[in-house]
Amino acid sequence: MSLSPITDLSKLCIHTITTKPWAIEESAKNFAAAGVKGITVWRDALAGRNIKNTGAMLRDHDLSIVSLCRGGFFPSVDPAKRQAALDDNRKAIEEAYALGTKLIVLVCGADPGQPLEDSRQQIQDGIESLLPEASAAGVQLAIEPLHPMYADTRSAINTLGQANDMCEAINSPWVGVAVDVYHLWWDPNLEQEIKRCGENNHLLAFHICDWKSPTVDLLNDRGLMGEGCIPLKKIRSWVEATGFDGFREVEIFSTEYWQQDQSQFLQKIITGYKQHS
Repeated sequence: MSLSPITDLSKLCIHTITTKPWAIEESAKNFAAAGVKGITVWRDALAGRNIKNTGAMLRDHDLSIVSLCRGGFFPSVDPAKRQAALDDNRKAIEEAYALGTKLIVLVCGADPGQPLEDSRQQIQDGIESLLPEASAAGVQLAIEPLHPMYADTRSAINTLGQANDMCEAINSPWVGVAVDVYHLWWDPNLEQEIKRCGENNHLLAFHICDWKSPTVDLLNDRGLMGEGCIPLKKIRSWVEATGFDGFREVEIFSTEYWQQDQSQFLQKIITGYKQHS
């Protein structure tokens, strides 16, 4: 498949966590002024706000609200904690509905006090228990596989193959996957598993950044597109070959970039997006 060069920002989405120092109102104003057309909202950005009004504010800036981050964290050896997680996920669905987005990204969780297989079963059980609320709200749930370095506490779903397996087991139109290049670029089966996503209509989101080498922090040292070793254009070609025509979401956790002038950082994001993704 030939890959078209990126010449405009019509498919660029930026996560609020990427420009973390900005309040959501600043992000909306500055994203819109720069020509960005999509925003994914992290739940912390909604604290103390009327969520419905915040959604209206984002749409007034001509921003598509691509998704809400994040739900998940289902597993625990403690049944009370599993129930608390379900309650919080139901709250996230309510927030997504009020905000006016149709997608929640799930960071599924894990508990190092039990086998990964047990955590995975609790994840599947948790997602299945949310299906009535998700369908009633018209909100899909995207399982985001995380890099194996996070298998202790952040996610027992570590490959796209595992996420696809779970989607097929759940077999609901309200459940799919989010492909994040930071977590999946290393996987030798990535091309075939992205194709599998497309064949089953499971591909709901596509997140981009880069893996810096050397990286100095496995959580908060993500790079701008073009700064690292992820074959971004190759992976995008696989994603687009499925027929996916959604936003390319820039999700960068970076202590370095959070300390910089965010307006300058935004311009770097746009440049990296056009030239390297």
